[in-house]
Order: sequence, then C-alpha cells, then structure tokens
Amino acid sequence: MSLRVLVTGGAGFIGCHLIRKLLERGDEVICLDNFFTGLKRNIEPFLGRPDFELVRHDVVEPIMIEVDRIFNLACPASPVHYQYNPVKTVKTSVMGTLNMLGLAKRVKARILQASTSEVYGDPKVHPQPEEYWGHVNPIGLRSCYDEGKRVAETLMMDYHRQNQVDVRIVRIFNTYGPNMALDDGRVVSNLIVQALRGQPMTIYGDGSQTRSFCYVSDLVEGLVRMMDQDGFLGPVNLGNPAEFSILELAEKVARLTGAKSGIEHQPLPADDPVQRQPNIDLARERLGWEPKVDLEEGLKQTIAFFAAALEQAG
Repeated sequence: MSLRVLVTGGAGFIGCHLIRKLLERGDEVICLDNFFTGLKRNIEPFLGRPDFELVRHDVVEPIMIEVDRIFNLACPASPVHYQYNPVKTVKTSVMGTLNMLGLAKRVKARILQASTSEVYGDPKVHPQPEEYWGHVNPIGLRSCYDEGKRVAETLMMDYHRQNQVDVRIVRIFNTYGPNMALDDGRVVSNLIVQALRGQPMTIYGDGSQTRSFCYVSDLVEGLVRMMDQDGFLGPVNLGNPAEFSILELAEKVARLTGAKSGIEHQPLPADDPVQRQPNIDLARERLGWEPKVDLEEGLKQTIAFFAAALEQAG
C-alpha cells in the first residue's frame, strides 16, 4: 500500500537519502524544507517525478497538508549551523515539533521525531543506553540544540499521552556519507575536505575524544524500520557501536586520501563530549536492526563524493 509521507528537512543530508528510499519502495513523498541548511542539489534527482512534491516552508510556521506519515527531521545538526542562530535552532525543535504534532493529531498521521545522541550531553554512562537521562549543560553553547531536542521528545510523549498521537522517537548518533555539505562543520566532512584540499587536518584537543560513526544508508534503514513498527514508541538509539578516537578517524582519512598535510591541534570547544557510543541492544531486539557498513567502506564512498563535489566547485 502506497503511503503519503511528509519529510521535514527533506533537502538535508539525511532527509534526501530517506526520500530516495521511500520513493524506491513506492511511497508518495512531500519534501518540506526552508533551505537554511538543506541543498537544492540533494533533491534535484526527484524533481519532476509525479510521486514527489517540494514545498518551501519553515516548520516554525503551521502548515495544513494531508499525509499518512511524518518524518520530522527539520533542524540544523552541526554546531557551526545550529550555533549560528541559536534562538532559531530552539524554535525549530520546539515550535516545529509542536506544529508537526498538531498536524499529526488533525490528520491522524504517525509521526517520527529525529532526536539525537546530544540528549545524553557529555555522558557519565558509557556506552549510552536509552534509559540514561543524560548530562547536559542547559545554559551552554550547545544547549540550543541539546535542550531543543530534549523538549521535542517531551512534546512527542505528551501528545501521545494526552491526545493519543501515534509517535516514534529515534536518537541519532554521528552519521556521515555522500550529500553532506562541504561546509557542514562536522568532523568527518571537515577532515575529508581538508585532506582533499591539501590543508592540515584540524583536531580539537588531543584527539582522544571518541565518536561512533554510522553510514547514512544504515541509519535510513533504521528510520524506516522504526516508522513501520507497530506499538513501539522508543526512544531507540540508532548509531554504529564501533567506537573510534578522533585521532584514529583522522589517520584513516589521511591514509584513504593520500593526504600528507599533517594534523593541526586546536582548543577543545565548550561542552564537547569526551565519549559517545550507542548501546543498540534495543534496536537489535525491537527492529532487528544493526549497521552493516564499516567505517573504512563508508569513508571510501564519502571521500569519492567529496572529491567530485570539490572538483565541481572548482
């Protein structure tokens, strides 16, 4: 059965991969984006298709639209972008989620909230299970994103309890892959772009802080499985439990790109988490999901994308 699906933030890095998967399986997709961080080139392949519609709109403003399902992905996701206009970031997470929940309630749609591992803050529990409540600085530079997403989760559960809205919550850990923006500001894209440009690779602090990197096709599979599940609301962690230090990541990128420009250390940003690794037992158990693409393979695909993008950009 073909579903009518709304993807907010659909022109973003994750959104465009999700749209491709939904179209491939026969769904009709409406992409909603204000193009603050989304890119037209990400959705260009779908323009002109009868089963795809693009709506330029900001989720902070209400919208009336008939849909069966809503993937709420709209929100700048890298520190460079979400700290550029922190008030707008909070409004996107809070007002945007309120508007999408209001829509879901009116049209009786199932709604999935793309939350984040940032709700765990600088975690005191490792790896992070869903039961962990987090360690977040509510007045720090990152709090516009962290707390915005935490409030979005609160709204999802309150709409479910108060209005019986059919909700799903996923907590996304570091994701990478083709279609990231050149100026994305996240560690994988930063290191690859610097390496390909022959610039020193920037590492904040001594590089011993760890992250877990999930390839975008694996993440999208998890999003779709979660949306298709009946009766399991989440939250559920979606990420790759293989943990790497930032220094290890830089060394892999240098080897795969042949970069010889070396590493430049800069001071660690405020509230930067020391460790980040998902416990994905719940995703394995409830969704039958786990990542398939290892870091080496994923980096090769991502480097090839960035090499072509840089060549095109001249």
